[in-house]
Amino acid sequence: MAPNTESGAERAVAGIPAALAALPLRLVLGWTFFSAFWRRVVLKNALDPNAAEYVGQKFNHFLPHALGIKPMLEYLVATPALLAVTVIVFTVIEGVVGLCMMLGLFTRLMSVGVVALAFSILLGAGWLGSTCLDEWQIGVLGIAGGCALFFSGGGRYSLDAVVRRRWPGPASLRWLTSGAVPVKTSVVLFVSAATLFLTLGTNQYFHGGVYGPLHNDSVKPELVVTDGQLHGNTAEFTVSRTAGPDTYGSFVIDAAITDRDTGRQVSHVDATALSALGPGQITNHKLVHVSAGAHSLVVPLGAEARISVTVPGPPIDPKGRYAVRLIDVSGTQWTAPLDTRA
Repeated sequence: MAPNTESGAERAVAGIPAALAALPLRLVLGWTFFSAFWRRVVLKNALDPNAAEYVGQKFNHFLPHALGIKPMLEYLVATPALLAVTVIVFTVIEGVVGLCMMLGLFTRLMSVGVVALAFSILLGAGWLGSTCLDEWQIGVLGIAGGCALFFSGGGRYSLDAVVRRRWPGPASLRWLTSGAVPVKTSVVLFVSAATLFLTLGTNQYFHGGVYGPLHNDSVKPELVVTDGQLHGNTAEFTVSRTAGPDTYGSFVIDAAITDRDTGRQVSHVDATALSALGPGQITNHKLVHVSAGAHSLVVPLGAEARISVTVPGPPIDPKGRYAVRLIDVSGTQWTAPLDTRA
């Protein structure tokens, strides 16, 4: 038999309790969620629906590619009062779960909360991230970390341990706090496999990260133009933003009326005219608003609005076949047909 060459330090590391090994995970994961409460309530006023940094707008940003919860997000965005309550409740839950996780108070119950919060982030925002898959990573790592902390508990360095020494309570309470619980190896293996399956499945759905071509819907803006109508020299159409970074708008600098068959430009509205559009010419349908910016028409992620523009020049022949063409500052173009009305 080969001699045992394992050092004392190696034996100590290998023999530490699982809860102690998971202590860095518990502290960092706890802060990840508590910091959301800290930012929104203490560092800035992000819970005020009238504030520019209102966190409810993120629900609107999630909409275009949310997985499974899009109807719920649609309803919340369309019901501002309910959204405001939801944002407050969600923020308080994040604060309580995060703080209790760092303190190790009701560690197992809080780990369930971590999994639920991370799962909601994954479904809503897992597709976002212009430079890396950041929101997806937060979601899947939060779920995996929450599962690991449920199995490990808070251990010796937690408020659970302090409370248990003073008030032992029934053994069943350990399922909500910390301490040894009879979990079978097969259960841990099943949860691990399910977490991996969820990770691979959502990675493929949101980004094509398992097989096939990779795609990232957060890299560049994508506009969808629908229901175009032309009456006289006034064009009306609905524009919605379905892709691109949530921190940056699409800046439309030109709206042209073109011949649908030849592509020839008939007339157009330039950046100066688009930046001068009034409230009566922009009818917003979502919480996040399309607006006339300093030098363009600004279309944020998740926004949808009905636009009415009057193009200059001689009267447009109503017997023609026309289209509207929007041009972003990047040079990207989107075209949609216009129905002509006398």
